[in-house]
Amino acid sequence: MKAWQLTDTQGPDSYQLNQVDDPEPGPGEVRIAIKYSALNHLDLWLSQGLPAPKHLPHTGGADAAGVVDALGEGTAGFEPGDEIIIDPSFSCGHCVHCLNDDIVYCESFQIQGEHRTGTFTEKIVIPTINAIRKPKAMPWEVAGSFGLVSATALRMLERARLRRGETVLVVGVGGGVSAAALHLALAMGAQVFVTSRSPEKIAWAMEQGAVDGFDSVGEFGAEMAKQGGADIVIENVGPATMRQSMKAAKRGGRIAICGATSGAKMELTIPHLFFRQLEMIGSSMGTHSQFARATEWVGSGEAKAPVAKIFEFEELPQALAYLDSGEQTGKVVLHHPG
Repeated sequence: MKAWQLTDTQGPDSYQLNQVDDPEPGPGEVRIAIKYSALNHLDLWLSQGLPAPKHLPHTGGADAAGVVDALGEGTAGFEPGDEIIIDPSFSCGHCVHCLNDDIVYCESFQIQGEHRTGTFTEKIVIPTINAIRKPKAMPWEVAGSFGLVSATALRMLERARLRRGETVLVVGVGGGVSAAALHLALAMGAQVFVTSRSPEKIAWAMEQGAVDGFDSVGEFGAEMAKQGGADIVIENVGPATMRQSMKAAKRGGRIAICGATSGAKMELTIPHLFFRQLEMIGSSMGTHSQFARATEWVGSGEAKAPVAKIFEFEELPQALAYLDSGEQTGKVVLHHPG
């Protein structure tokens, strides 16, 4: 079968389309013939060695959906042809964290496509716990793309204890996690504001239901304060926006952080943090139950999961370039052959 694999870490051009052996499922595993997969910024970062895969060549891709086409010995509860969404969070399955559905704290926690073989391929083997039934009404391109970003966004909102009627500010709207946070927060009854450098993305967010939007490179903290401030700020930009995000949060506000696309380090004015009773909450990926809840939100249609553009499987280089351009509002998807 074919697989897009990183052969070095010199950038997106490092992905090559190679022939690889079909994987065989073991006990407790299923093999999925992939119909759709999706890109994440993780796929760009890995190609640049941020972080570098432990072994090369490495098959990228975290998200996918497809059908069961083989079962491991003794695997029960699944049949060939079952329609499956892949949960990209993996763990040991037997430590105290895993037994309590806190897999993100497992010492062996892994992300598909980063720490283990990913979905930029024709077939993939996964444990049954990572095989989630696709809601019948969910389009395949959505099923193959919403997972990582929606589970991540839902965990951020849940860790920040979002309550119906509260105000949420989504910083840098347009990308996968921020678009998912916008739609999930709306579905959960929040009043949502956004920021972006792009007037078009702000207009798009307001069409989706956002109240208003502000320029990410301006004084959006003061603009948000005029609106009463945000109970919750969803942040994945980091140093370039964090100071304004802190100003945007009302007293006692919660800032949930899942990334730092503008850099890894910044200076923090600590008195501003404690005098205003702010919380800064680190959050990454999601648990199996959070993935299931995200699937319910999207599958029911209560939360949208926008797809920006669909490329054919052989067009991964063009898809990566489109993702890297930052033009998208929603997910960048690959349609697989077969």
